[in-house]
Amino acid sequence: MSDACCGTTTSLESEQPGISIDAEALPVVVIGAGPVGLAAAAHLAERGLHFLVLEAGEQAGASIAQWGHVRVFSPWKYDIDAAARRLLEAHGWTAPDPEWLPTGAEIVGRYLAPLAKALGPNVRFRSKVTAISRLGYDRVRTNGRDQAPFLIRLDDGGEIRARAVVDASGTWTTPNVLGASGLPARGEDEVEIEHALPDVLGADREAYQGKHTLVVGAGHSAATTLLALAQLGDTEITWAIRAGDAARAYGGGGADALPARGALGTRLHALVTSGRVRLLTGFFTHAVEKAGERVRVTSLDGRDISVDRIIGATGFRPDHSIASELRLDLDPILGSTRALAPLIDPNQHSCGTVPPHGADELAHPEPGYYAIGVKSYGRAPTFLLATGYEQARSVAAALAGDWEAARDVQLELPETGVCSSNLAEAQEQRIGLATGISGGLLATPLPLATVSSGGSCCG
Repeated sequence: MSDACCGTTTSLESEQPGISIDAEALPVVVIGAGPVGLAAAAHLAERGLHFLVLEAGEQAGASIAQWGHVRVFSPWKYDIDAAARRLLEAHGWTAPDPEWLPTGAEIVGRYLAPLAKALGPNVRFRSKVTAISRLGYDRVRTNGRDQAPFLIRLDDGGEIRARAVVDASGTWTTPNVLGASGLPARGEDEVEIEHALPDVLGADREAYQGKHTLVVGAGHSAATTLLALAQLGDTEITWAIRAGDAARAYGGGGADALPARGALGTRLHALVTSGRVRLLTGFFTHAVEKAGERVRVTSLDGRDISVDRIIGATGFRPDHSIASELRLDLDPILGSTRALAPLIDPNQHSCGTVPPHGADELAHPEPGYYAIGVKSYGRAPTFLLATGYEQARSVAAALAGDWEAARDVQLELPETGVCSSNLAEAQEQRIGLATGISGGLLATPLPLATVSSGGSCCG
């Protein structure tokens, strides 16, 4: 009698898909046309490798464009990848003032859009990836797997074959939930919650003017939003954090190597001290429910508050579902690779203490697949843009077969104090306080001048 579940004449390892394709002739597909994705493309182009960038949005830096009103902490000299700079300059591009603190809109308009144009038709917009697999192989089948090309499916039903996949799609579209237990708060799906960095003083002003707004979260995104709300004179503001105090959120103050970032924490502290912002510490959001025209938010300890608007600035998490048919080895806590997890663990590291890492630490059991950029960090908020650029360089070298270069990973952090306080102050007088994004989406690779146990560079 044959074994009904397995059969008697064949095994999964002996079956062949009957497809003969030279995978090496196919492109390396990069998912995402943000800073790290386009940096990867620039490094691939510099090494003469055929590539294709697939971007779900309408433009390069589509996610950054959603917070285009925000000014980042790091000046231009830390925001531009080396290979990207070389490519752009070959096309006649003139770099912005290296000491200027750009807005998200300026990063898109002056850097990412020209870079995408320089990379040419190999960058495709409105191309959302919905799934990745191996052609003819599900996750279980092994024999011959390494030689099979990747199969990439798009939301319009189209399919693309690739020799390798570099996923730099980021985490902006998958914010963390409001609930403090990692699950959505009870009723969270039934109320309107704005996630991170609404344009409070611009396009979204009417939604917040004269309202009581609750901001949940302790990072730079929360601080940025709180400072903006404070400029609306008749707006009541409550800030809820899980920590017992806000020392971590206030950061390094005057000791911060980035004056604009230090000023952010200092001014937020002043708003709380003056009573302009009401701070709720030890607040673990557990339930959210409609209460007439308002919303009641309840903490695990029973405290509750009734507000008009909620902004969840609680960070982001990766979505690995598009790669569910690939063989990924994810750390069970962070959702990064297992090799990377101990290097970025926020319980042990701040942004400034994460060591250099590259293709080796980013590799999965699925050869040729790498997640880079902020997505590679899973739920760790210790990512830096400079780190993402070094990841892109290392992975491109590995895909080119240059393992010596791939393993020669370096992260040159500027020395504390390189930023000019006079410059930051002069720019602020012209255009206002510089703000930024927590988790290092575009945070500068600068450690604090003094790092205490109560704070880090990441918020």
